[in-house]
Formats: sequence, structure tokens, C-alpha cells
Amino acid sequence: MVNTEPHLCFRSFVEALKADNDLVEINDPVDPNLEVGAITRLVCETNDKAPLFNNVIGQQDGLFRILGAPASLRNSPKSRYGRLARHLALPPTASMKEILDKMLSASEMTPITPQVLPTGPCKENILLEDQIDLTKLPSPKLHQHDGGKYIQTYGMHIVQSPDGTWTNWSIARAMVHDDKHLTGLVIEPQHIWQIHQMWKKEGKDVPWALAFGVPPAAIMASSMPIPDGVSEAEYVGAMTGSALELVKCDTNNLYVPATSEIVFEGTLSISETGPEGPFGEMHGYVFPADTHQWPLYKVNRITYRDNAIMPISACGRLTDETHTMIGALAAAEIGKVCKLAGLPITDAFSPFESQVTWVALKVDTSRLRELKTTSKEFSKQVGDVVFNHKAGYTIHRLILCGEDIDVYEGKDVMWAFSTRCRPNMDETFFEDVRGFPLVPYMSHGNGSPIQGGKVVSDALMPTEYTTGRDFVAADFKNSYPVELQNKVLENWTKMGFRNVE
Repeated sequence: MVNTEPHLCFRSFVEALKADNDLVEINDPVDPNLEVGAITRLVCETNDKAPLFNNVIGQQDGLFRILGAPASLRNSPKSRYGRLARHLALPPTASMKEILDKMLSASEMTPITPQVLPTGPCKENILLEDQIDLTKLPSPKLHQHDGGKYIQTYGMHIVQSPDGTWTNWSIARAMVHDDKHLTGLVIEPQHIWQIHQMWKKEGKDVPWALAFGVPPAAIMASSMPIPDGVSEAEYVGAMTGSALELVKCDTNNLYVPATSEIVFEGTLSISETGPEGPFGEMHGYVFPADTHQWPLYKVNRITYRDNAIMPISACGRLTDETHTMIGALAAAEIGKVCKLAGLPITDAFSPFESQVTWVALKVDTSRLRELKTTSKEFSKQVGDVVFNHKAGYTIHRLILCGEDIDVYEGKDVMWAFSTRCRPNMDETFFEDVRGFPLVPYMSHGNGSPIQGGKVVSDALMPTEYTTGRDFVAADFKNSYPVELQNKVLENWTKMGFRNVE
């Protein structure tokens, strides 16, 4: 018997969303050519229920249904992050801080080795190499200017170093190239690129698997910039407190989650490439001419569950999985890196409003004053730590905030940045660090697409470095006595206003 808890089994996760009244099942025929993407994109932009497309045009023999927006936001402020919480066995009302603390918890725990099962649900059906035609699968074209059908937006690539000591799980986009191949990003310095380089030195193609509909806790770990050499399966085991259940691939020596909905087995080429892109990415843009050569993935076998479900992420403007997971988890790791460096940082989060190119850092200003440092010295110290670490690769602006700012609330961060950070004088720029080319102003703007373009913006007021805050916020919480606040809140709905959640 395999574990069927929602955070350890994608099929159960879908049922949990249904029980939460956070799922819309669409049984009418829906076209994977743009219609699936259009519905999912509008869901993401309105924080609506996750759509489950049960009747995708072109599906056959159980391949496949589609779940959109698997980790996007909910509309209710009380359970805004409920879908993410369900990934980690947390209550739907969990805060973002609680979710990120759970993800970080495994770094201080003993890794738990996965349990290998003789078989699992992912082996219920098999397509051999001569039966595979990727062009006939109902792979979605998600945006009208995309370069092709992006079957891989929320699956998990699995590769292993040649010596077998490091198995990496990661998310990187891939589109259908032809009947047997995908092509997709293998971008420096990501872990899949590092392992690809190791095999290139060996002169051999990379044994590879791509698992869709994996345990939700596993896809969360795949999105997190955990340290080089750490295997996500053991990290997930530590985080969940139980050994992750895996089964061996049929055509190579890799292991995949036993409850995976769909598994592709094959190789990642070290020599062959194909055109990939454009694609509507996490920063909310499609550049129609943006096509590049990337390595080919050869699919030699497909195994899948009965009535399989393919999860997708229709990336773009706020808010989808690239924001709730990639940005949030990068920020969590950045916060940990800062603490390990001895910096007085208590919390870190990437505001969605920044299209997750910023991270706001909450500073313990009492500790900061003990350092007797200056704004320039502290900003340089923080930037040197973060921008020279893999965790800071995708982030281009760090905003230093005081204790009165809730870094998990974008409007708070924007208020601090807009009113406390003087342009130029309170900013420290970094041009000698690695930049993230997917940010539009890097790859399609001025300057190098892969270097620089990063800044620390100090939104701490000068007194926070010396004597302590000398200001009070002009808002409901700080401008009125608590007794009066309580009286207003108690009579709020009686006066005809909406309930304050």
C-alpha cells in the first residue's frame, strides 16, 4: 500500500482541493490549444478555484486530464495560501511564514532515505518506445505566442550525477519537439545544468526522467534552491517525517515517486539541441522572436496511472505557481543564508507585486544598532552575501525593512520602499554578480543579459541605525487607542460595512 496523504500523493491532493471547495471540474470538451491556458490564466489572475479538465480534446487511453493552477492563490484572505498549505499537510489557513518555515525545517533535520517499492500506481499503464508519439498527446499550448506545446510546466525533472551521489529534482520548462523529443531550458547555474555538465565530461547522455503529478511536497522541494549536492528525496523525507516512496524506472537506474501520475523515461542529450520558445514566463511577458537552441530530451518510455492527471502552470502576470513557489522559496532560502552569515535578518519574502524579482528583508534593528554600522556598509554586506549565493540568482532587488513592516504583505513593502528609500543615495548597486536572464530588462534590455543589474535598496530610516524609530504609522492600528479600535470593529458590520477578515 502506498501513502495516500494529500501532501504525498497528487491524486489525493486533488481530492483535498475538492473537499475544500477549491476545485471546479469541467466535464465539457476543452481544447488544449489555448482554451485550457485561457481558463487557467484567468483563474490565476482572479484567484479562483483550480480547474480540473476531465475531457481534454485529444486525450486517449487515459492520457490525460489536466489540472490547472495547482499552487495558485485562493480568493479568501483567511485561506489565501490554502493550496500551498495542502502541499505540506498544513491547515488551509496557514500563513506564508508558516509555509516557508515548514519548507526550511528540513535543513536542520536528519535526511530520511526514500523507501523503494517493487511497483506503484505510476506503473499501471506502459507505452513502449515504438508506441510513443508526443505530438499526438493533448499537450497544451498555453499562450498564443508560445513557440509550441508546453507539456512540461509543473513536472519534476530527475537527473543524477555520474557517480550516483547526487540526485536532483527540479522544475524547468520543456516543449514538444517531435514525436520522441522535448526541448527545454538547461540554464546555468541551475542544478540540472551542473549535472548535465558532469555527464558531458563523461561523454555520455544524461539518464533522465520527468514525473508529472508527483507528491505535492516533492514539487515544493523541487522549486527550492536547496544547496548543491543535496538530494530532494531525502530533504522531503525529513520535512514530512516519513520516507518518500519511490519505484525504479524501467529503462534506467533512476527512481521516481511511486504515486506519480505520468512518468517519461529517457535521456537528456549532451550534443543534440532543438529550437525552444518563446514562452510566456514568470515575469509576465512573451517575446515572439525569443527562440533559442536548448538540449533535447529523448523519451524512451511512458508509464502512467489510470485516468492520469497532468498538472500545468499557465505562467504570466500575477499570480501563479512561479510566484507562489519559485519566488517565495528563493526568499526563504535567502533568509536562511543571511542568518547563517550572522546578519540581523528575521524574515524574508518576495513580494508578488514585484513579479518576484525583489526580496524584502526584515531587519532586527536593535541588533543592527549594536553593529554600529552605516547604511552603505550594511547594504554592501547584505548584497555581497545574497547576490553571490545561488539562492539570490533570480532576485535583482533586496529591500531592507524595519520591524514595523510585514514583509509578507506587498503593500507594506511598497509603502516602505516608496517613502523611506531615497533613490540613489539609499541604494547600493552590484554589477559584478551573476544576473538572471529571464528577467526582461536583462535579456531584452540594456547591458549584459547574465551579469549585474542588482541593487540593495535601504528602506530603513537613518534613526533605525542610531537611536531607534522616531516615527509612527498613520493607520488604523497605530493612530487610535486599542479600546476605540475594538469598539469600531465590534460595530463594523452593524454599521453596514463588510466583515473585516
